[in-house]
Amino acid sequence: MMAKIHTVASDTKGSPDWYKRLFAWIMAHGNAKYEEEIADRKRPLFAQLHGNVLEIGPGTGPNLSYYPSDIHWIGIEPNPFMHPYLQQEAERLGLEIDLRNGDAEHLEVEDNSMDAVVSTLVLCSVNNLAAVLQEVIRVLKPGGRFFFLEHVAAPQGTMLRWIQHGIKPLWKTLGDGCHPDRETWLVLENAGFEQVDYQHFRANLPAIVSPQIIGVAVKKL
Repeated sequence: MMAKIHTVASDTKGSPDWYKRLFAWIMAHGNAKYEEEIADRKRPLFAQLHGNVLEIGPGTGPNLSYYPSDIHWIGIEPNPFMHPYLQQEAERLGLEIDLRNGDAEHLEVEDNSMDAVVSTLVLCSVNNLAAVLQEVIRVLKPGGRFFFLEHVAAPQGTMLRWIQHGIKPLWKTLGDGCHPDRETWLVLENAGFEQVDYQHFRANLPAIVSPQIIGVAVKKL
């Protein structure tokens, strides 16, 4: 197995190295229960992948075990302290990966070059969600698909939505820019995809991030 590392852009969030290192450690060691619970949702979703696959914000690599072995995988991860964990997971699985630094708002990938783009628990923390989705559309081939699993805002008028909104300033600081009350599904619906199919569900997580969506968006032919 060979992992290629490219530096194509710097982390634009500006967090200190100690925080990025700590956040990477937490992601590597603190998500086992969630991943175990969500496996039955991820497995059928990612079984559809083929060809050239770009994953934005792959973190420590929790999705790698679901991917078919014959795909060409590119990962763009802005936190360099995630990279060793991701490389270790790829080596364990015997996967060849192409891991790059960068941010989701400016993907260093050619137009119309990807069969699929994957995002899990990433869109909550990007600076400009609409810009990220335009980048996703740009790099996808016509008819290419965007696979997503994200935590989102609770329904309007609920106590949980009120709590999400109130805690957002603190949550963004502790959670690497995470917005707990982002209506991601609405931005997806208005991004310009040919089709967006998704479902809402509740994950067994702290209530703030328990409302989630999972689905696929298709680029126009």
